[in-house]
Amino acid sequence: MSIAAIETKKVHVQEIAEKFQSASSVVVVDYRGLTVAQVTELRKQLREAGVEFKVYKNTLTRRAAEIAGVEGINAVLTGPNAIAFSKEDVVAPAKIINDFAKKNDALEIKAGIIEGNVSTAEDVKALAELPSREGLLSMLLSVLQAPIRNFALATKAVAEQKEEQGA
Repeated sequence: MSIAAIETKKVHVQEIAEKFQSASSVVVVDYRGLTVAQVTELRKQLREAGVEFKVYKNTLTRRAAEIAGVEGINAVLTGPNAIAFSKEDVVAPAKIINDFAKKNDALEIKAGIIEGNVSTAEDVKALAELPSREGLLSMLLSVLQAPIRNFALATKAVAEQKEEQGA
């Protein structure tokens, strides 16, 4: 193997390690059995959510995982894998991939890394079932509005009662 090839591999390993370190979440999937059209559709959905979806050699990915301190993921790095990296949204890759896997049996979630912690496929699926950020904010807003709404209804009822007594 030439020195140039070794240097190229070192650069790739470092790039992958940096992606592991900077990602808020990572999802590793086995995509065997998906058609080119299905993979293209999945890539499109992930790209629209700001998620990077790449295929790397397992040997390079294992070395990168060790450098990044997430070598627990190495156990699932066998066979053809694709990896989704999300820097911003922790839930997005898990949600998109889990929804896609429900419609396409060939896609299998193998594991993930959620905020630096290696997670099982079940953990990734549980994360995917959480409401979106917008959904959580809307829930919070309704919880915050409830006391105000109840106060307004109570005041209106008291006002109507006083009106009836005065009439």
